[in-house]
Amino acid sequence: MPETTTPVDDGVIDGFGEELHGELLRPGDPNYDEARSIWNGMINRSPALIVRSRGVSDVIATVTFARERGMLLAIRGGGHNIAGNAVCDDGLMLDLSEMRSIRVDPDRETARVEPGATLADLDHETQAFGLATPLGINSTTGVAGLTLGGGFGWLTRRYGMTVDNLRSVDIVTADGKLRHASDDEHPDLFWGIRGGGGNFGVITSFEFDLHEVGPEVLAGPIVYNGEDAPAVLRHVRDFNEDAPDESTVWAILRKAPPLPFLPEPVHGIGVVIVVAFYAGEMETGEEVLAPIRSFGDPIADAVGPVPYAAFQQSFDPLLTDGARNYWKSHNFSTLSDDAIDTAVEYAATLPSPLSEIFFGQVGGAMARVPTDAMAYPHRDAAYAMNVHTRWEDPAMDDECIAWSREFFDAMAPYATGGVYVNFISEREGEENLAYGENYERLVELKTEYDPTNLFRMNQNLEPVA
Repeated sequence: MPETTTPVDDGVIDGFGEELHGELLRPGDPNYDEARSIWNGMINRSPALIVRSRGVSDVIATVTFARERGMLLAIRGGGHNIAGNAVCDDGLMLDLSEMRSIRVDPDRETARVEPGATLADLDHETQAFGLATPLGINSTTGVAGLTLGGGFGWLTRRYGMTVDNLRSVDIVTADGKLRHASDDEHPDLFWGIRGGGGNFGVITSFEFDLHEVGPEVLAGPIVYNGEDAPAVLRHVRDFNEDAPDESTVWAILRKAPPLPFLPEPVHGIGVVIVVAFYAGEMETGEEVLAPIRSFGDPIADAVGPVPYAAFQQSFDPLLTDGARNYWKSHNFSTLSDDAIDTAVEYAATLPSPLSEIFFGQVGGAMARVPTDAMAYPHRDAAYAMNVHTRWEDPAMDDECIAWSREFFDAMAPYATGGVYVNFISEREGEENLAYGENYERLVELKTEYDPTNLFRMNQNLEPVA
């Protein structure tokens, strides 16, 4: 279906707006530009209408309105999607950012979360009870988009992915009906939601399992000179081979940011940052992470006890909104010497001071879930790489994008062939890489629940005609 929209009479629009509990915005309205602005500064799209939903009835009304009039429909949760799928040109944007309530049940160790909530919102509520669920690494990210794509971060090796901890959802499907999906109700739909990237409807409530975490964890960065990167990355890889599930160690290649624990002469030089995290007893964590902390001659070691919620926000200053971003992604079952050397070679030519290459260690509990248990397929990955190209000057667009694509191609021979759907910047063309061996089953579900492809502003599964 082409990405166009059907003109709608002003009187019809006015009537639609009167039905809503939330706000209906059009170009020129006071809050319009704020509502259409999202995290990636490269995205500058102008919907014909924006609905700022305040509840399920607004979601149902908006989905029905878009379907009946053939309007292109975009769904915004936290607005962090790198490809900018939260906003469209000319069509209808459903903004869920005001629906962000969270209800924690500490006895059952579960949380009910609305789709506008961010990771910081959820961590704040759950940590009041010493609980958490696996989430991502930037606290301003929306819970909804993160979850629908899989979701991984510091707790993934111990407790699985975000989708592995999803107990149920309430979802408005393309026919405008509210359904409850779980392992017991609409289990096929629930299967597809967990990794299907928003192809099946608008989630109005997520129910997550929670786990005892914190309130303090042992975590922090160790920074080495970039010249040491080949040896450091090999050491991290070898350490991670036999590390327990409680341990997670990531590696980042970039220019040194002006972090308070780094001496000023280091700012701006090439570095490798090893980020260590232990989800368990502090004393045991000190013993487990000792080989990582004792290696080589680091510039700085800032590993120590830190509140879990604070650590979840520690990378936020490097990921503020408004900059221009373009990402590429690979999964790896291991980091071979050739893969490490290639990454180090390209790190020496990063196209901007804000760009970085990170290797996020996964595996552990995540790897013990069968590939066909839910839509998310990449259970063989030991590392997820993000080529995070980031800059501010629009004149650098071509250079930065070209560098990212070239590096992606150079790393392909060492990768599994799968990519993390939430790291895809392209509007189309990488769906098979994202959905892997579950692609065909996902297409069957898409054909059943969204036969007209109403929900196509995503890494799209095109229904069978």
